[in-house]
Amino acid sequence: MGMDIKQIQDLIKFVSKSGVNEVAIEEKDFKITIKTNQEPTFVAAAPVQVAATPAGAPVAATTPAAVAAAPVADESANFITIKSPMIGTFYRAAGPGKPDFVKEGDSINNGKVLCIVEAMKLFNEIESEVTGKIVKILVADAQPVEYDQPLFLVDPR
Repeated sequence: MGMDIKQIQDLIKFVSKSGVNEVAIEEKDFKITIKTNQEPTFVAAAPVQVAATPAGAPVAATTPAAVAAAPVADESANFITIKSPMIGTFYRAAGPGKPDFVKEGDSINNGKVLCIVEAMKLFNEIESEVTGKIVKILVADAQPVEYDQPLFLVDPR
């Protein structure tokens, strides 16, 4: 089954905030493309139903770009992986000479800024959606990252 309307609305909010021009997601029975010009519009097609939002519909951006946390299935099965919500460049600090947002061993809470992902000259603060301890930082400073690339390993407590 494809995405529900809430997930689609959340995706539109995210795309409009992230500054990317186009996002396409394709699954075997579902395809969605979101393009941003002046106002976000999208086309969703599934074998059974077609969902659409009127072109002038307001898109409310209420939360900062948040990171989806997904469990990892290996020797660190009890850890949570925090992944990048976008393609961009990973920065551990707010700027050169500034302290890192987090270090390995740091305790973090929901809402704590973990890093910045810069995409098309927009600096997006990535906030934690989990509480725990940073076990490992998986990306080097100023390294390019892909969408959904693991950034941090967190031991939830």
